[in-house]
Amino acid sequence: MDHYLVIIAIIGVGILGMAWMPALTAKTRISYSVIYLLLGMLLYSIFDFLPAPNPREYPALTMHLTELVVIVSLMSTGLKIDQKFSFRAWRIPFRLVTITMFLCIAAVAAIGIFYFNMPLATALLLAAVLSPTDPVLATDVQVGDPNEEDRDNVKFSLTAEAGFNDGMAFPFVWLAILIAMHSFDGQPFMVTWAWKHVAYQILAGLFAGFLLGKLLAYILFTLSKKYETFVTQDGFVSIAATLIVYGLTELIHGYGFIAVFIAALTLRAYERGDRYHNRLHAFSDQIERILVAIMLILFGGSLVRGIMNSLTWPMATFGVAFIFVIRPLSGLIGLIGTRLKIQEKLVISFFGIRGMGSLYYLAFAFSTTFFKNQDELWAIVAFIILISIGIHGLTAGFTFRKLEEVLPDDNEILAK
Repeated sequence: MDHYLVIIAIIGVGILGMAWMPALTAKTRISYSVIYLLLGMLLYSIFDFLPAPNPREYPALTMHLTELVVIVSLMSTGLKIDQKFSFRAWRIPFRLVTITMFLCIAAVAAIGIFYFNMPLATALLLAAVLSPTDPVLATDVQVGDPNEEDRDNVKFSLTAEAGFNDGMAFPFVWLAILIAMHSFDGQPFMVTWAWKHVAYQILAGLFAGFLLGKLLAYILFTLSKKYETFVTQDGFVSIAATLIVYGLTELIHGYGFIAVFIAALTLRAYERGDRYHNRLHAFSDQIERILVAIMLILFGGSLVRGIMNSLTWPMATFGVAFIFVIRPLSGLIGLIGTRLKIQEKLVISFFGIRGMGSLYYLAFAFSTTFFKNQDELWAIVAFIILISIGIHGLTAGFTFRKLEEVLPDDNEILAK
């Protein structure tokens, strides 16, 4: 048997299946992430010649694959948000990416130090990689396509949170890296961390994303009206924009994740009613689903091939507590004082989906410097992603349907 041809055929079938996944998800209320995870586990249980999916053995490949799927997802996420930007309208997502995320980081870091007896650097890294929600696997709890005027409080909040906090977690990953690097030499690093990895890289990401988004929007919408040469309706421009914005921002040492999401929002705000936005989003969404299909099959394979071999009962207990207690409680605290109904607060707090972003940050940190307890961190993070895919993937459809029944007309708070 030609193993290469079998692998190609499996990839083709997996990608083809994604064409019907949105419709299947809408009908069954089961996320396609659950289906593809099980498919990956099944395939790797049957075929022993498939490419090794263990991220511990291929950290660089893991980092770049997860990086690609995250930035494509960030562009897709930003392009479908209809809510105009203002600090008032976006106050709930800002609470989630500050108060809620910081509480999650503090809680997990403390557990890592006092419960697992991890070094400070390792505990902080675990906290940082688990802090962001995932734009890749959160499609089922996000707003719909552009120009649908979907102002659902819960879906908008979760969509915007997933777009923002992948980049906002990076300073804490860098803090863990710097602590690991300098834990023995005693060299000061907090000033460098504060001005470079917090202030400069965040601001660079924000400004680069805004300026490049404006430039791309000007070319696509303004110049196309003046000069026929610039007229295009090709959706693949969204992927080109993703790579350009991410690459240029990283070249100036800004946070590319932040830049891509800001560029998408800026592009979306330009000629907001133009139907070309639908083409841009549709293409990025299709590429995202292709990448997600491949990544979920590989992740399912990694579960079968031993990524969780180092998992212990205390680690599993922590994983369950993180999904059912730490994130929900942090979310509820972050939403204190908002005008959301209690049902909305509960749903927003519970659906803090974890996924590919966590794998990226872990691979990035391990490729940058040495951390203790690497096998344990891979096992814990993989277990939490597994729980998140299973629990959130099976409950999202039912939960949001019930929420619509309970609060059918309560979708105007964010606009006020």
